[in-house]
Amino acid sequence: MSRYQLLTTLLHLLTFYIGAGIGSFLNVVIYRLPLGISVNNPKRSYCPSCKYQIPMWQNIPLLSWLLLRGKCANCDGKISMRYFWVELLTGVLFYMVFLKIIGDYADPWPFIQLWGPHVLCLWVFVSLLVAGTFIDIDHFILPHSITIGGAVVGVLSAWGVPALVEQETHTHGLLISLASAALGLGGLWLVVELGKLAFGRKKFVFEQEQEWQVTQPDENEPPVVVFGEHRFDWADLFMRASDRMVVSCHSLQVNERSFGAVTAELWVDKLKVRVGSNPEEFDLEGVTTLRAKTTQVVIPREAMGFGDVLFLMMIGAFNGWQAVLFTILAASVLGTVFGVIHRVTGRAEWGAKIPFGPYLAMGAVLWIFYGPQVVDWYISKTMWR
Repeated sequence: MSRYQLLTTLLHLLTFYIGAGIGSFLNVVIYRLPLGISVNNPKRSYCPSCKYQIPMWQNIPLLSWLLLRGKCANCDGKISMRYFWVELLTGVLFYMVFLKIIGDYADPWPFIQLWGPHVLCLWVFVSLLVAGTFIDIDHFILPHSITIGGAVVGVLSAWGVPALVEQETHTHGLLISLASAALGLGGLWLVVELGKLAFGRKKFVFEQEQEWQVTQPDENEPPVVVFGEHRFDWADLFMRASDRMVVSCHSLQVNERSFGAVTAELWVDKLKVRVGSNPEEFDLEGVTTLRAKTTQVVIPREAMGFGDVLFLMMIGAFNGWQAVLFTILAASVLGTVFGVIHRVTGRAEWGAKIPFGPYLAMGAVLWIFYGPQVVDWYISKTMWR
Protein backbone atom coordinates (compact mmCIF):
# COMPACT_ATOMS: atom_id res chain seq x y z
CA MET A 1 0.00 0.00 0.00
CA SER A 2 1.42 3.37 -1.05
CA ARG A 3 1.59 6.35 1.28
CA TYR A 4 -1.19 7.98 -0.72
CA GLN A 5 -3.49 4.94 -0.33
CA LEU A 6 -2.69 4.83 3.37
CA LEU A 7 -3.73 8.47 3.77
CA THR A 8 -6.99 7.75 1.95
CA THR A 9 -7.73 4.79 4.23
CA LEU A 10 -6.96 6.93 7.29
CA LEU A 11 -9.33 9.58 5.94
CA HIS A 12 -12.16 7.02 5.90
CA LEU A 13 -11.37 5.83 9.44
CA LEU A 14 -11.00 9.38 10.70
CA THR A 15 -14.37 10.35 9.23
CA PHE A 16 -16.15 7.67 11.24
CA TYR A 17 -14.30 8.45 14.45
CA ILE A 18 -14.89 12.20 14.11
CA GLY A 19 -18.59 11.33 14.03
CA ALA A 20 -18.27 9.15 17.12
CA GLY A 21 -16.48 12.01 18.89
CA ILE A 22 -19.23 14.45 17.93
CA GLY A 23 -21.72 11.83 19.16
CA SER A 24 -19.99 11.96 22.55
CA PHE A 25 -20.59 15.72 22.63
CA LEU A 26 -24.19 15.23 21.50
CA ASN A 27 -24.72 13.00 24.54
CA VAL A 28 -23.79 16.01 26.67
CA VAL A 29 -26.22 18.21 24.72
CA ILE A 30 -29.03 15.63 24.98
CA TYR A 31 -28.60 15.34 28.75
CA ARG A 32 -27.91 18.96 29.70
CA LEU A 33 -29.85 21.16 27.28
CA PRO A 34 -33.40 20.22 28.41
CA LEU A 35 -32.31 20.64 32.05
CA GLY A 36 -30.98 24.13 31.45
CA ILE A 37 -27.40 23.08 32.25
CA SER A 38 -24.59 24.71 30.28
CA VAL A 39 -22.90 22.39 27.80
CA ASN A 40 -19.61 24.17 28.55
CA ASN A 41 -19.71 24.28 32.36
CA PRO A 42 -18.44 21.91 33.59
CA LYS A 43 -16.41 21.38 30.46
CA ARG A 44 -15.86 17.67 31.03
CA SER A 45 -18.59 15.04 30.99
CA TYR A 46 -19.64 13.74 34.39
CA CYS A 47 -21.33 10.66 35.80
CA PRO A 48 -25.10 11.22 36.23
CA SER A 49 -24.99 9.30 39.53
CA CYS A 50 -21.98 10.64 41.47
CA LYS A 51 -21.19 13.76 39.34
CA TYR A 52 -17.59 12.56 38.96
CA GLN A 53 -15.96 14.49 36.13
CA ILE A 54 -14.68 11.93 33.66
CA PRO A 55 -11.03 12.35 32.62
CA MET A 56 -10.12 12.33 28.95
CA TRP A 57 -8.63 8.82 29.00
CA GLN A 58 -11.93 7.45 30.32
CA ASN A 59 -14.01 9.32 27.76
CA ILE A 60 -12.82 7.80 24.48
CA PRO A 61 -15.83 7.47 22.16
CA LEU A 62 -17.21 3.91 21.94
CA LEU A 63 -14.12 2.28 23.47
CA SER A 64 -14.51 3.70 26.99
CA TRP A 65 -18.09 2.48 27.36
CA LEU A 66 -17.08 -1.01 26.23
CA LEU A 67 -13.92 -1.21 28.36
CA LEU A 68 -15.73 0.06 31.48
CA ARG A 69 -18.70 -2.24 30.70
CA GLY A 70 -21.16 0.60 30.87
CA LYS A 71 -20.21 1.63 34.41
CA CYS A 72 -18.71 4.69 36.04
CA ALA A 73 -15.06 4.10 37.01
CA ASN A 74 -15.59 6.08 40.22
CA CYS A 75 -18.88 4.77 41.69
CA ASP A 76 -19.72 1.75 39.50
CA GLY A 77 -23.01 3.47 38.67
CA LYS A 78 -24.65 2.30 35.46
CA ILE A 79 -24.05 4.40 32.36
CA SER A 80 -26.94 4.01 29.93
CA MET A 81 -26.22 2.14 26.71
CA ARG A 82 -27.85 5.15 25.02
CA TYR A 83 -24.47 6.90 25.21
CA PHE A 84 -22.81 4.14 23.20
CA TRP A 85 -25.60 4.01 20.60
CA VAL A 86 -25.61 7.80 20.06
CA GLU A 87 -21.85 7.74 19.44
CA LEU A 88 -22.16 4.78 17.07
CA LEU A 89 -25.15 6.26 15.22
CA THR A 90 -23.43 9.61 14.73
CA GLY A 91 -20.24 7.92 13.54
CA VAL A 92 -22.17 5.84 11.00
CA LEU A 93 -24.14 8.86 9.75
CA PHE A 94 -20.97 10.94 9.37
CA TYR A 95 -19.32 8.18 7.37
CA MET A 96 -22.39 7.62 5.18
CA VAL A 97 -22.59 11.36 4.44
CA PHE A 98 -18.89 11.33 3.55
CA LEU A 99 -19.34 8.39 1.16
CA LYS A 100 -22.45 9.97 -0.37
CA ILE A 101 -20.79 13.27 -1.21
CA ILE A 102 -17.42 11.95 -2.44
CA GLY A 103 -19.09 9.20 -4.46
CA ASP A 104 -18.53 11.08 -7.71
CA TYR A 105 -14.82 11.56 -7.00
CA ALA A 106 -12.64 8.53 -7.70
CA ASP A 107 -9.78 10.38 -6.00
CA PRO A 108 -11.15 12.70 -3.25
CA TRP A 109 -7.93 14.57 -2.34
CA PRO A 110 -7.62 16.96 -5.32
CA PHE A 111 -11.26 18.04 -4.88
CA ILE A 112 -11.41 18.43 -1.10
CA GLN A 113 -12.21 22.13 -1.48
CA LEU A 114 -15.36 21.11 -3.41
CA TRP A 115 -16.76 18.28 -1.30
CA GLY A 116 -15.32 19.37 2.06
CA PRO A 117 -17.73 22.26 2.81
CA HIS A 118 -20.70 20.18 1.61
CA VAL A 119 -19.78 17.34 3.96
CA LEU A 120 -19.24 19.70 6.89
CA CYS A 121 -22.66 21.29 6.43
CA LEU A 122 -24.41 17.92 6.30
CA TRP A 123 -22.47 16.80 9.38
CA VAL A 124 -23.86 19.80 11.25
CA PHE A 125 -27.33 18.94 9.96
CA VAL A 126 -27.30 15.27 11.03
CA SER A 127 -25.88 16.30 14.42
CA LEU A 128 -28.88 18.57 14.94
CA LEU A 129 -31.20 15.73 13.89
CA VAL A 130 -29.63 13.29 16.34
CA ALA A 131 -29.70 15.74 19.26
CA GLY A 132 -33.27 16.81 18.51
CA THR A 133 -34.47 13.21 18.17
CA PHE A 134 -33.25 11.99 21.54
CA ILE A 135 -34.26 15.16 23.40
CA ASP A 136 -37.75 14.82 21.92
CA ILE A 137 -37.96 11.15 22.93
CA ASP A 138 -36.92 11.94 26.51
CA HIS A 139 -38.72 15.23 27.14
CA PHE A 140 -41.27 15.73 24.31
CA ILE A 141 -39.65 19.06 23.45
CA LEU A 142 -37.50 20.37 20.62
CA PRO A 143 -35.43 23.27 21.99
CA HIS A 144 -35.33 26.52 20.00
CA SER A 145 -31.53 26.41 20.05
CA ILE A 146 -31.78 23.32 17.83
CA THR A 147 -34.77 24.23 15.66
CA ILE A 148 -34.55 28.00 15.20
CA GLY A 149 -30.78 28.08 15.68
CA GLY A 150 -30.46 25.19 13.25
CA ALA A 151 -32.64 26.99 10.68
CA VAL A 152 -30.34 30.02 10.82
CA VAL A 153 -27.30 27.77 10.34
CA GLY A 154 -29.13 26.02 7.50
CA VAL A 155 -29.81 29.26 5.63
CA LEU A 156 -26.17 30.34 6.02
CA SER A 157 -25.02 26.90 4.89
CA ALA A 158 -27.22 26.98 1.78
CA TRP A 159 -25.82 30.41 0.95
CA GLY A 160 -22.24 29.14 1.35
CA VAL A 161 -22.86 25.74 -0.29
CA PRO A 162 -25.76 26.14 -2.79
CA ALA A 163 -25.53 22.44 -3.70
CA LEU A 164 -27.28 21.67 -0.40
CA VAL A 165 -30.53 22.92 -1.95
CA GLU A 166 -29.56 21.86 -5.49
CA GLN A 167 -28.62 25.35 -6.65
CA GLU A 168 -25.51 26.71 -8.34
CA THR A 169 -25.24 30.30 -7.14
CA HIS A 170 -25.01 31.68 -3.61
CA THR A 171 -27.97 34.01 -4.15
CA HIS A 172 -30.22 31.22 -5.40
CA GLY A 173 -29.09 28.98 -2.55
CA LEU A 174 -30.03 31.67 -0.03
CA LEU A 175 -33.43 32.37 -1.58
CA ILE A 176 -34.39 28.70 -1.97
CA SER A 177 -33.32 27.99 1.60
CA LEU A 178 -35.44 30.84 2.96
CA ALA A 179 -38.44 29.81 0.86
CA SER A 180 -38.07 26.16 1.88
CA ALA A 181 -37.82 27.09 5.56
CA ALA A 182 -41.01 29.12 5.16
CA LEU A 183 -42.70 26.16 3.42
CA GLY A 184 -41.69 23.83 6.26
CA LEU A 185 -42.94 26.29 8.85
CA GLY A 186 -46.24 27.11 7.13
CA GLY A 187 -47.00 23.69 5.70
CA LEU A 188 -46.66 21.68 8.89
CA TRP A 189 -48.29 24.42 10.95
CA LEU A 190 -51.36 24.07 8.71
CA VAL A 191 -51.30 20.30 9.20
CA VAL A 192 -51.11 20.79 12.98
CA GLU A 193 -54.05 23.21 13.02
CA LEU A 194 -56.19 20.97 10.81
CA GLY A 195 -55.25 18.00 12.98
CA LYS A 196 -56.45 19.86 16.05
CA LEU A 197 -59.82 20.46 14.42
CA ALA A 198 -60.22 16.89 13.18
CA PHE A 199 -58.56 14.72 15.82
CA GLY A 200 -57.09 17.03 18.39
CA ARG A 201 -59.25 16.30 21.41
CA LYS A 202 -61.15 13.73 23.38
CA LYS A 203 -64.53 14.82 24.70
CA PHE A 204 -66.54 12.99 27.35
CA VAL A 205 -70.14 14.09 27.93
CA PHE A 206 -72.32 12.48 30.62
CA GLU A 207 -76.10 12.66 30.99
CA GLN A 208 -75.77 12.60 34.78
CA GLU A 209 -73.16 14.17 37.03
CA GLN A 210 -70.03 12.12 37.49
CA GLU A 211 -67.39 12.22 40.20
CA TRP A 212 -64.07 13.53 38.87
CA GLN A 213 -60.98 13.36 41.05
CA VAL A 214 -57.22 13.19 41.12
CA THR A 215 -55.89 10.55 43.46
CA GLN A 216 -52.53 9.06 44.35
CA PRO A 217 -53.13 5.55 45.75
CA ASP A 218 -49.39 4.96 46.11
CA GLU A 219 -47.19 7.87 47.20
CA ASN A 220 -44.29 6.35 45.27
CA GLU A 221 -46.29 6.36 42.03
CA PRO A 222 -47.62 9.28 39.92
CA PRO A 223 -51.24 10.40 40.46
CA VAL A 224 -54.16 9.11 38.41
CA VAL A 225 -57.27 10.92 37.14
CA VAL A 226 -60.57 9.10 37.52
CA PHE A 227 -64.04 10.05 36.29
CA GLY A 228 -67.01 7.87 35.40
CA GLU A 229 -65.65 4.60 34.06
CA HIS A 230 -62.44 6.24 32.86
CA ARG A 231 -59.03 6.14 34.51
CA PHE A 232 -55.95 7.92 33.13
CA ASP A 233 -52.38 7.56 34.32
CA TRP A 234 -50.57 10.86 34.77
CA ALA A 235 -47.92 10.03 32.17
CA ASP A 236 -50.58 9.24 29.56
CA LEU A 237 -52.25 12.62 30.06
CA PHE A 238 -49.23 14.87 30.36
CA MET A 239 -46.64 13.90 27.78
CA ARG A 240 -45.91 17.53 26.83
CA ALA A 241 -45.85 20.75 28.81
CA SER A 242 -48.77 21.99 26.68
CA ASP A 243 -51.05 19.04 27.55
CA ARG A 244 -54.04 19.74 29.79
CA MET A 245 -57.49 18.51 30.84
CA VAL A 246 -60.48 20.86 30.88
CA VAL A 247 -63.29 20.00 33.30
CA SER A 248 -66.68 21.75 33.37
CA CYS A 249 -67.45 21.59 37.07
CA HIS A 250 -70.84 21.92 38.71
CA SER A 251 -68.91 21.96 41.98
CA LEU A 252 -65.19 21.77 42.74
CA GLN A 253 -63.16 21.17 45.90
CA VAL A 254 -59.50 22.15 46.12
CA ASN A 255 -58.13 21.30 49.58
CA GLU A 256 -60.44 23.14 51.99
CA ARG A 257 -61.86 25.50 49.38
CA SER A 258 -65.12 24.91 47.51
CA PHE A 259 -66.23 26.43 44.22
CA GLY A 260 -69.59 26.43 42.46
CA ALA A 261 -70.00 26.27 38.68
CA VAL A 262 -66.48 26.80 37.31
CA THR A 263 -64.14 25.55 34.59
CA ALA A 264 -61.00 23.84 35.84
CA GLU A 265 -57.89 23.29 33.71
CA LEU A 266 -55.52 20.61 34.97
CA TRP A 267 -51.92 20.94 33.78
CA VAL A 268 -48.88 18.84 34.58
CA ASP A 269 -47.84 21.10 37.48
CA LYS A 270 -50.78 23.40 38.19
CA LEU A 271 -54.54 23.82 38.34
CA LYS A 272 -56.33 26.83 36.85
CA VAL A 273 -59.82 27.59 38.12
CA ARG A 274 -61.75 30.04 35.98
CA VAL A 275 -64.39 31.92 37.96
CA GLY A 276 -65.94 34.23 35.39
CA SER A 277 -63.09 36.08 33.70
CA ASN A 278 -60.75 35.87 36.71
CA PRO A 279 -58.60 32.71 36.74
CA GLU A 280 -57.09 31.47 39.99
CA GLU A 281 -54.04 29.25 39.91
CA PHE A 282 -52.94 26.51 42.32
CA ASP A 283 -49.55 24.80 42.45
CA LEU A 284 -50.25 21.05 42.43
CA GLU A 285 -47.42 20.48 44.90
CA GLY A 286 -49.64 22.04 47.56
CA VAL A 287 -52.90 20.34 46.53
CA THR A 288 -53.88 17.30 48.61
CA THR A 289 -57.60 17.12 47.75
CA LEU A 290 -58.94 17.65 44.24
CA ARG A 291 -62.42 16.47 43.24
CA ALA A 292 -65.42 17.75 41.32
CA LYS A 293 -68.88 16.97 39.98
CA THR A 294 -68.95 17.20 36.20
CA THR A 295 -70.93 16.34 33.09
CA GLN A 296 -68.17 17.17 30.58
CA VAL A 297 -64.42 16.52 30.38
CA VAL A 298 -62.31 17.58 27.40
CA ILE A 299 -58.71 16.52 26.75
CA PRO A 300 -57.21 18.75 24.04
CA ARG A 301 -54.45 16.76 22.40
CA GLU A 302 -51.98 17.80 19.73
CA ALA A 303 -50.61 15.07 17.51
CA MET A 304 -47.65 17.39 16.95
CA GLY A 305 -46.30 20.31 18.87
CA PHE A 306 -45.01 23.58 17.45
CA GLY A 307 -41.48 22.29 17.99
CA ASP A 308 -42.12 19.80 15.17
CA VAL A 309 -43.10 22.71 12.92
CA LEU A 310 -39.84 24.51 13.70
CA PHE A 311 -37.92 21.24 13.23
CA LEU A 312 -39.29 20.94 9.69
CA MET A 313 -38.40 24.58 9.09
CA MET A 314 -34.79 23.69 9.92
CA ILE A 315 -34.92 20.67 7.60
CA GLY A 316 -36.17 22.87 4.77
CA ALA A 317 -33.46 25.47 5.38
CA PHE A 318 -30.74 22.84 4.98
CA ASN A 319 -32.20 20.73 2.16
CA GLY A 320 -34.74 22.67 0.10
CA TRP A 321 -38.45 22.53 -0.62
CA GLN A 322 -38.48 19.04 -2.11
CA ALA A 323 -36.97 17.73 1.13
CA VAL A 324 -39.80 19.36 3.07
CA LEU A 325 -42.49 17.54 1.08
CA PHE A 326 -40.55 14.26 1.08
CA THR A 327 -39.90 14.44 4.84
CA ILE A 328 -43.56 15.04 5.69
CA LEU A 329 -44.61 12.08 3.54
CA ALA A 330 -41.83 9.78 4.75
CA ALA A 331 -42.40 10.69 8.41
CA SER A 332 -46.12 10.00 8.08
CA VAL A 333 -45.49 6.61 6.47
CA LEU A 334 -42.86 5.70 9.07
CA GLY A 335 -45.17 6.75 11.89
CA THR A 336 -47.96 4.60 10.47
CA VAL A 337 -45.68 1.58 9.98
CA PHE A 338 -44.23 1.79 13.50
CA GLY A 339 -47.74 2.32 14.89
CA VAL A 340 -48.94 -0.89 13.23
CA ILE A 341 -45.88 -2.79 14.48
CA HIS A 342 -46.44 -1.57 18.05
CA ARG A 343 -50.10 -2.53 17.89
CA VAL A 344 -49.35 -6.00 16.49
CA THR A 345 -46.69 -6.62 19.14
CA GLY A 346 -48.97 -5.44 21.94
CA ARG A 347 -47.06 -2.22 22.61
CA ALA A 348 -49.58 0.27 21.29
CA GLU A 349 -49.39 2.46 24.42
CA TRP A 350 -45.60 2.63 24.22
CA GLY A 351 -45.73 3.49 20.52
CA ALA A 352 -48.28 6.24 21.13
CA LYS A 353 -45.80 8.01 23.39
CA ILE A 354 -43.19 8.42 20.65
CA PRO A 355 -43.30 12.05 19.45
CA PHE A 356 -43.33 13.03 15.78
CA GLY A 357 -39.88 14.66 15.82
CA PRO A 358 -37.93 11.38 15.48
CA TYR A 359 -40.03 10.43 12.44
CA LEU A 360 -39.26 13.79 10.85
CA ALA A 361 -35.57 13.21 11.54
CA MET A 362 -35.71 9.75 9.94
CA GLY A 363 -37.51 11.20 6.93
CA ALA A 364 -34.82 13.88 6.57
CA VAL A 365 -32.05 11.27 6.76
CA LEU A 366 -33.79 9.22 4.08
CA TRP A 367 -33.92 12.33 1.92
CA ILE A 368 -30.16 12.85 2.18
CA PHE A 369 -29.35 9.36 0.93
CA TYR A 370 -32.31 8.33 -1.21
CA GLY A 371 -34.76 11.24 -1.55
CA PRO A 372 -33.72 12.74 -4.90
CA GLN A 373 -33.57 9.28 -6.50
CA VAL A 374 -37.07 8.45 -5.24
CA VAL A 375 -38.42 11.76 -6.56
CA ASP A 376 -36.79 11.22 -9.97
CA TRP A 377 -38.17 7.67 -10.11
CA TYR A 378 -41.66 8.86 -9.21
CA ILE A 379 -41.58 11.65 -11.80
CA SER A 380 -40.39 9.27 -14.50
CA LYS A 381 -43.23 6.84 -13.73
CA THR A 382 -45.76 9.67 -13.73
CA MET A 383 -44.45 11.06 -17.00
CA TRP A 384 -44.86 7.69 -18.71
CA ARG A 385 -48.51 7.64 -17.76
